[in-house]
Amino acid sequence: MDTPQKKNTETTPPTPFTGADPTRWWRMWWRSLSPTRQDRLAAFAPLVSVALFMAAIVVAFWYLRAEEVDRDQQALKRDVEYAQQRMRLRLLERQEQVMRIARDLAYGDIGTAEFVNRAEVLVTQYPELQILTWVDRDGRIITSYAAPTVPSEQLRMPGETLKNDEAAQSFQLVKESNQSIYTQPRVLVGYPPPLLQFHSPVIGTRNFGGTVMAEFSIDSLMRYATPSDLLARYAVTLTDGHGAIIAGTPLTAPRQSNTWHVVPQPQATEYQVPISPVGSSLVLKVQAYRTSLSMVGNGMFWLVAALSLLTAWLLMGTWRHTRKRLRAQDALIAETNFRRAMENSLLTGMRALDMNGRITYVNAAFCQMTGWSEQELVGQTAPYPYWAESDYEYLHSKLKDELSGKTGQNGFQVRVRRKNGSMFDARLYISPLIDARGHQTGWMSSMTDITESKRIRDQLAASHDRFTIVLEALDASVSVAPLGSAELLFANKLYRQWFGSQTTGHLQLVQQAGLPAERSESVDDEDGLMGLPTDSLTDASSNNAEIYVGELGKWLEVRSRYLSWVDGRLAQMVIATDITQRRLAEEQAARQTEQAHSASRLITMGEMASSVAHELNQPLTAISNYSSGMLSRLESGTLTEEQMKFALEKTAHQAQRAGQIIQRIRSFVKRSEPNRTLVHAQEMVDEALELANIEMRRRNVRLTHFVAARIPPVMADAILIEQVLINLIKNAGESIDQAQRPPAQRSVELRVQPKDNEGLAGVEFSVKDSGKGLPPEVQERLFEAFFSTKNEGMGIGLNLCRSIVESHHGRMSAENLYNGSEVVGCRFFFWIPLAAAQEKGDNFSSAINPNTRKSA
Repeated sequence: MDTPQKKNTETTPPTPFTGADPTRWWRMWWRSLSPTRQDRLAAFAPLVSVALFMAAIVVAFWYLRAEEVDRDQQALKRDVEYAQQRMRLRLLERQEQVMRIARDLAYGDIGTAEFVNRAEVLVTQYPELQILTWVDRDGRIITSYAAPTVPSEQLRMPGETLKNDEAAQSFQLVKESNQSIYTQPRVLVGYPPPLLQFHSPVIGTRNFGGTVMAEFSIDSLMRYATPSDLLARYAVTLTDGHGAIIAGTPLTAPRQSNTWHVVPQPQATEYQVPISPVGSSLVLKVQAYRTSLSMVGNGMFWLVAALSLLTAWLLMGTWRHTRKRLRAQDALIAETNFRRAMENSLLTGMRALDMNGRITYVNAAFCQMTGWSEQELVGQTAPYPYWAESDYEYLHSKLKDELSGKTGQNGFQVRVRRKNGSMFDARLYISPLIDARGHQTGWMSSMTDITESKRIRDQLAASHDRFTIVLEALDASVSVAPLGSAELLFANKLYRQWFGSQTTGHLQLVQQAGLPAERSESVDDEDGLMGLPTDSLTDASSNNAEIYVGELGKWLEVRSRYLSWVDGRLAQMVIATDITQRRLAEEQAARQTEQAHSASRLITMGEMASSVAHELNQPLTAISNYSSGMLSRLESGTLTEEQMKFALEKTAHQAQRAGQIIQRIRSFVKRSEPNRTLVHAQEMVDEALELANIEMRRRNVRLTHFVAARIPPVMADAILIEQVLINLIKNAGESIDQAQRPPAQRSVELRVQPKDNEGLAGVEFSVKDSGKGLPPEVQERLFEAFFSTKNEGMGIGLNLCRSIVESHHGRMSAENLYNGSEVVGCRFFFWIPLAAAQEKGDNFSSAINPNTRKSA
């Protein structure tokens, strides 16, 4: 009966009790085993560890391999999608150019010669575009232009009719649907690679007028649209909807090998996507081989396995060798660690002296404080290494008192020198060292580092002095008073100079600035706010106001906030800063800005003087002609009443026209204060166009405009906004003149449309020209003051334009217009918010009265 019970105890862990520590339970089970069984289990543990290690290595190899395959697949997918996007954008650019030609054909803007010229430019500039053909409504080719590399059997000859092939079927489909389509003919054995066809309808004002057919080389499209690094790393091919290869060379299938590998051989990865807007009839397919690591992987696997076996054998031998030594050391280490832990846990430095003043013991904290090791300190006599040389006499006297037992219980302060030469302050406490038999064997000293506490006390004193000096030297008045009390808790020098040492000035600033400083009535003269939570008040942001103090003759910016005073009372701090010079500077800047606006308008009209004179000369000449005609008929006696009435009506009409021109110029250039009112964008555009059209007609520039319907009104100064529009239109005309554009390309377009900016509804005004654009060095300094690209320019026009727009809470910018890589013009645009949105921005700063201005 005893033997089975013993066996059960050694092999089966005891039943754990509820709430027991699991580690304690396993320790109890381990101690219940016999030493022999403990040795067997301990010997088996390293083998299990190594086996688990080998399994982890195998799993790690498999995981890394799978992750590498997935990473390569993702990289291939990103590269393919990037190449597909490049091809798509390139096709869309050519599609837009072809559709633009079709649109010009539909409106009759170009003929056969111009079509051939433009086709030649496109085919020469873009290698993928091979043939551009104009087909009439009956499928007959009017004209065609092809690249020199196109085979003769693929050429389109003028006068012939489209054959019964994919091109004819696509033409018929475009004719029925009036929509642009792509067609990819099938690959035929023995024939040249087919060309991708794009048909764009030529739709006039009434009906279908034919198509413009563009044919693209798939091979050139792949070569020029696919990044070179992708072509170098992958095998890229383009296939049609039936899987036939149109361009590129695919990878050959890998040869099968009979060699056995632990890690599977990598297979070729591929990914394919259709090319939009063509669709599934043109597919981009990319193949790539992953680098094989099978031999390296196998070698690393077997190396790790061999090292694991060797580690298991070494662990078993080492464990058997050290088992006995560990048991003998456990008891000694436990006792030593306990005593050492007690010593090292102390933060106070401990030092023991014998009766003769020799150091017999120091703890770790004492060594850490002084930087000297225990071996360097034990056995030393006075003077000790940590004594400061300048304090030898004082320290010798203290040591003499210590050895004679004359030290007090409060200790004394000393300066201690570290091993690196630095010094720190410490407080030393002395007590007799009594052994177990009750005899005194020496003296025990405890040392505490008081450097930080002493530094904090010194800093507090210095901080108080600095605080007082800074507040006294401030150029702002600072005062603190409890709410509703006549007591002044603090006032700096400037406050005392302005208001004296009474609370009158503090209360005056609070009252005039409109800051809350009231107190509820209470009995027995107690604080009415006592007991209320003050966190929400003292944590709140300060209130600001600008006031004018007549007694001082100064404008003051008053800031106030609540704070808890040192005695717990809720107090109010008021800071008043003299801003008289700033207010005067702001008023002067406003006057100078208005003068600059007026000067800019005068400069603009001066530059347009010749155009205005020409415009006025027409009605004046007409008036002169009508007057001369009536005089001649009066002298000859042939003037009838109807003729005189007709001539006088024409003369009055021309005089009225001249007066309107002069009135518009006068209202534009006259000086006036800014007057923001609700105004519609259409009204400002009409007024600006009346003046700008004069300049544009003189420069032979076509000025068009578009104003979106139902645009809400904006809160703006109409004259200033018209000034911005006229300056931008005039600059656009000058840019076209400098670019020397032909008459067909001399146009300026003004567009006004609603647009949201940063969540605010507004209106965008844009002026687009066909000039030579803005160089990069000019764009960087475009809106700088006194910067101009004109020889006679003053450089204030665009700077003032931006200032006007920003004064309306708007934004102004400029950008070049491109046709491919060619700059074909420039667009200046500015945005101002609608009246409702602008009121939200104006609410941040509003005037309270003529002498007070609040700020957010």
